[in-house]
Amino acid sequence: MARPKILVVGAGFAGVGCVRRLERTLGRDEADICLVTPFSYQLYLPLLPQVASGILSPQSIALSLRRSKKYRTRIIPGGAIGVDTKAKVCVVRTITDEIVNESYDHIVLAPGSITRTFDIPGLVEHARGMKTLAEAAYLRDHVIAQLDLADASHDEAERASRLQFVVVGGGYAGTETAACLQQLTTAALHRYPRLDPRLIKWHLIDIAPQLMPELGEKLGQSAQKILTDRGVEISLGVSIAKAAAQEVTFTDGRVVPTRTLIWTAGVVASPLIATLGAETVRGRLAVTPEMTLPGADGVYALGDAAAVPDLAKGEEGAVCPPTAQHAMRQGVKAADNVIAAIRHQPLQPYRHKDLGLVVDLGGRDAVSKPFGIELRGMLAQAVARGYHWSALRTNVAKTRVMTNWLLHAVANADFVRTGFQSRKPATLVDFEFTDAYLSPEELQEQVASGKPGS
Repeated sequence: MARPKILVVGAGFAGVGCVRRLERTLGRDEADICLVTPFSYQLYLPLLPQVASGILSPQSIALSLRRSKKYRTRIIPGGAIGVDTKAKVCVVRTITDEIVNESYDHIVLAPGSITRTFDIPGLVEHARGMKTLAEAAYLRDHVIAQLDLADASHDEAERASRLQFVVVGGGYAGTETAACLQQLTTAALHRYPRLDPRLIKWHLIDIAPQLMPELGEKLGQSAQKILTDRGVEISLGVSIAKAAAQEVTFTDGRVVPTRTLIWTAGVVASPLIATLGAETVRGRLAVTPEMTLPGADGVYALGDAAAVPDLAKGEEGAVCPPTAQHAMRQGVKAADNVIAAIRHQPLQPYRHKDLGLVVDLGGRDAVSKPFGIELRGMLAQAVARGYHWSALRTNVAKTRVMTNWLLHAVANADFVRTGFQSRKPATLVDFEFTDAYLSPEELQEQVASGKPGS
């Protein structure tokens, strides 16, 4: 009999965790494993703000998928754009822009999420995100470019607009991005003696009444005080009314002249989920505690794209938050359940108690809540960086990150523009590719007549 084919979609924390478990547990004659991803690396997302600020190099948090000692997974370089659960076919657009059908016996859907946007005039055309490695590298280039251009300009109005920066989103990504990049521009001041320090202004805004509510009121206020003391202007209960190339209008009526709008106001599940035509919970695929899709044979979903019941909370309707901590563990459990299905054994539910949260604010500042214990300052920073370092999957990545941290601590920041963004706008509309997915009609047509994968 032919070996069953396991198709894993997505190389994030959930997908890679699943593949690694499958490789280490399944015998070579038990199943074929395939991974659909446009990039042959796993991105360690929590450290993206440190890439944007230059603390870490981009390569240090891009963990190669081809270093595994158990490596036997066939990587399909492309993105999944549709899934027909009845025909057991996943439609993939390869990086050569070829559309192929990949059949499967078991499919693990871990496509992750995209930046959540709203119908705000000018948002996707002028805002920059913080969701991919390319966006982080572009953003660093852009911020340093604003300093250079302001330094070269003789127009006071232009200078003022280039030296104001707006970050929307008071969650972890937004708060850490504002904190790290504000430190970068502050450190750069002594390298730009012609610039007036009073002109450099960072704005952090969020529609919520407090920063990072998941941390609790006290730690949220601590983080807010740290940023405020650094000079970051924080506005809560406020969002964006409209965005333009050289200014942003807040919902409270203020108009801020700026060339830099950074949008980190949450995420939504990958549009791939909508192609299944299945039940969702706030856009995430509704699955069982075993992470299976009800009514679909051999379909598992996890990570940011799935509403996995949170059994550890003991509350009806509670689902696991879209965090790396849950995604990594869900990947392992999903792999175990796929293996159990192949071996005709019972599936097990996912259960994990949240270990806490860490927020690195750069330098010696951080707030952390491991196991419910509230920490601030250097101890919180040690916990935050220790957690991230230990979570890195390879020793090579751990060495690169630790070396970067030590080098930055000794030598401080460099203010080098690579020129990545000089010929490309690099805004949200350039990175999300939300129009790449198939409609139900296009999916059926492709499944019926499309080219099979290799």
